[in-house]
Amino acid sequence: MTQQEQLFALFAQAKLYDLAHPIEMTMPVSPNHPGFKLALQRRHGDMVRADGGSAANEMMMFGGHTGTHVDALCHVSHNGLLYGGVDAYEAQRGGKFKTHDVAAIPLTVCRGVMLDLPALKKVDTLAPGTPVTANDLAQAAERQHVAVRAGDVVLIRTGWAAHWSDPVKFLGHAEGVPGPDESAAQWLIERGVRLTGAETIAYECIHAGRGHALLPVHRMLLVESGIHIIEAMNLTPLAEARVSEFLFVMTPLKVVGATGVPIRPVAVVTGE
Repeated sequence: MTQQEQLFALFAQAKLYDLAHPIEMTMPVSPNHPGFKLALQRRHGDMVRADGGSAANEMMMFGGHTGTHVDALCHVSHNGLLYGGVDAYEAQRGGKFKTHDVAAIPLTVCRGVMLDLPALKKVDTLAPGTPVTANDLAQAAERQHVAVRAGDVVLIRTGWAAHWSDPVKFLGHAEGVPGPDESAAQWLIERGVRLTGAETIAYECIHAGRGHALLPVHRMLLVESGIHIIEAMNLTPLAEARVSEFLFVMTPLKVVGATGVPIRPVAVVTGE
């Protein structure tokens, strides 16, 4: 059996975990971004072919940061600069980004690690406004017997996906939302992660009533370190299966000039 045949045989028995939420008009949407709209433009029966065949199609409208999505490096600037010192104003000239856009996000197939903070804290969900610290990440990794290595994808579970069906609670304008603080971001940067994701609408610790006034973790990851961020993930399937390590697969749509795009990331596990 060749190596490729062995690979096919291995993945024929693999378990796939869908880490995205369904995209629908009732889902939570950040107040800073357009929501999702879908309308049928042609219905079955509007036009019937001579052989009796008919077709339906639709128009979809949505912002790049809708649902489970990935942030391009052009999404955030600091003092007018993008990652690598690129002039943000020049990069966006012409109505779309010429540098660090969604089309530049690489296809990702690599080792992934999910760090389960509710399991560490022995709760169902972290409380609103709870910071996830570097010490939390280190303790979670130790508890789960996993090491974070250079080039990994690290996903941080707070349990917040449980609130997806309650947009007011999920967005957390009044109470806040849990998420990584600056020490956690630095911990990930020092370990050379490829990209990182979490379950909340913004990859940050948001305190009650503060909203998105400051996004220091975005600055540290996107602007200073060139690390892409995935937001609004559904990590419940991994937690329920007690999966900590997996093959992570992400293939973003190749949208030229965009700052973000909805995705459907997948965790692949073999040998269960």
